[in-house]
Amino acid sequence: MRLRPHALTATPAALIVIVVLAASLIASAGCAPDRHPRHDGDNAAPRKRAAPASQWRLVWSDEFRGPARHRPDRTKWGFEVGGEPKWGNHEWQYYTDRPANASLDGQGHLAVTARREKLRGMRCAVGPCDITSARMTTKGRFARAYGRYEARIKIPKGQGLWPAFWMLGANADKVTWPANGEIDVMEALGKEPGTAHGAIHGPGYVAQGLERHTALPGGASLADGFHTYRIDWTPGKVTWFLDGKAYGEARKSQLRRGQKWVFDHPHYLLLNLAVGGDWPGPPDRSTPFPARMLVDYVRVYAPRR
Repeated sequence: MRLRPHALTATPAALIVIVVLAASLIASAGCAPDRHPRHDGDNAAPRKRAAPASQWRLVWSDEFRGPARHRPDRTKWGFEVGGEPKWGNHEWQYYTDRPANASLDGQGHLAVTARREKLRGMRCAVGPCDITSARMTTKGRFARAYGRYEARIKIPKGQGLWPAFWMLGANADKVTWPANGEIDVMEALGKEPGTAHGAIHGPGYVAQGLERHTALPGGASLADGFHTYRIDWTPGKVTWFLDGKAYGEARKSQLRRGQKWVFDHPHYLLLNLAVGGDWPGPPDRSTPFPARMLVDYVRVYAPRR
């Protein structure tokens, strides 16, 4: 979420059809698994899913249960407040800690909501300073190194919207970014809601990190339902998953001269809905406000010993 000047090159539609058909034939023949993650399939009220296989143990979670309009658990989450230039991406939103921007919906979800409004005291270096949103973090409350990190999320769609579930090195107060490390479990662009992006950023791979991307087949949109975004993080490797299907990995051995692996210490979690910025571009008249990112749960697992 810190710097994103790059753009993803779109795959021609014909090629997507060929790849999907070929993958389906391979899967039906009992060979390699389908490279495209399957849909979570939940367009209605989502269901809480059971813990993964017994090789993992749950060490931290938030299921976001509670009455509507209540704040998220303050023992688990804090808020980062303010506008640019704090975020470094020329974003338009001003983050607040108000329930109007982050609260429970009473149905087992966290709603992170971007609104077009002006509040007294807002100061922004970019844009008209008329959009509020929320950026939540477990900094100072929870951090760990290695394990399985996942969240089940329904992203919003619309030009300029930029939802994310990500992680930063817990030594951020002593070591400046990117030397503390950044792991993006999920980023998405509201203008391209069929594609999920994962990346890591560290010294020597800042603007262009080690990135992996996956698109839903058939032109489906991640905004149409809940999907599970996950990483498995082990020493020297990060693997990304969408709905339980691996779609890419980054390894320490892939780094080039001048690049440093900074993913061997605890990281904390972040959830936010940015608006505008170098990567997604600004919102326009078609962007729906209020825009909501719904989070069903966030869970962290450690391997069983």
